[in-house]
Parts: sequence; structure tokens; C-alpha cells
Amino acid sequence: MRLRAKHAGLALATAICLTNTGMPASPEAISAKPDEIERFCSNIADSARDRRYVMQAEELKTLQQDIDRRMALLEEKRAEYESWMNRREKFIQQATENVVKIYAGMKPDAAAERLAQLDAGLAAAILLKLEPRKSGVILNEMNSKAAATLTSIMVHAARRSDPT
Repeated sequence: MRLRAKHAGLALATAICLTNTGMPASPEAISAKPDEIERFCSNIADSARDRRYVMQAEELKTLQQDIDRRMALLEEKRAEYESWMNRREKFIQQATENVVKIYAGMKPDAAAERLAQLDAGLAAAILLKLEPRKSGVILNEMNSKAAATLTSIMVHAARRSDPT
């Protein structure tokens, strides 16, 4: 009996598919009862749901692999940028030390003249890295307005909190 109902359900499903495609349905398929259709649908529901779950799991696995690949690429880029930034910082530190040594070896009047031509922030940074005695002599050689500007910048740079 069960086999017969299964065949009838398959026949009905086939008939429905064929009528939807425009081909004529067989008389046997048209005579199937609604409870046979329900049984057929309920019999294949579990396997259809399982197949859907398997397909979704495969898609999730593919998406996870893609995310893992992208994260690895991002980590590689981050490491590359970090390496570049470390090299850059090392270069800047070395260049800054060399510039400070150059100004430390200059005569105060020549250093004052050169620092006056630089950006005030950069000049103040150089003066802060020089020995205080050397910075004082250089500031003494500058005109009073430039020396006041640089002194103000150095004082604000030395503060630990924002004055505003």
C-alpha cells in the first residue's frame, strides 16, 4: 500500500510538473487524492530540509574560507605597513639626531639665522633637543620676536596637559 501511494504521489508531482510545462498530464496523475499529495510532500520534506541545510552549511564554509583568506591578506598588509612605519620612524629619528648635531656644531649666530628661516615648530623642536646652554645662546642671537615665538612653542610643547 505504501509503495502504491508513493508511486501515486510521484505520478502526481510529475503531472503537476508536466502541466506547468505545457505537456499533457496523464489521467492517472490527475486522479490522485489530496491526502496522497500531502503524504508525498511530508515524505520528502525532511530530505529537502536536510539538503537545504547541507547547501547552507557548504555556503557558510565557503564564506568562512573567503573571510579567513581576506583576514590573512589584511594581516600581511598590516605587518608590511608596520615594518614600513618602523623603518620610517628609525630614519626620522636618525635624521633628527643628525640635524641636531649639525646645529649643535654651528656658531650661535649662524644657527640663529638658519633657525629663523625654518618653520617655527621645527625650529623649536631642534632647540629643545639641543643642550639648554647652546639653545640659550642661539635664542640670544635671534631677534626678540622670533625668540619669543620659539620660546612660547617650546613652553607649550613641554606642558603635559592641554592649556585650553
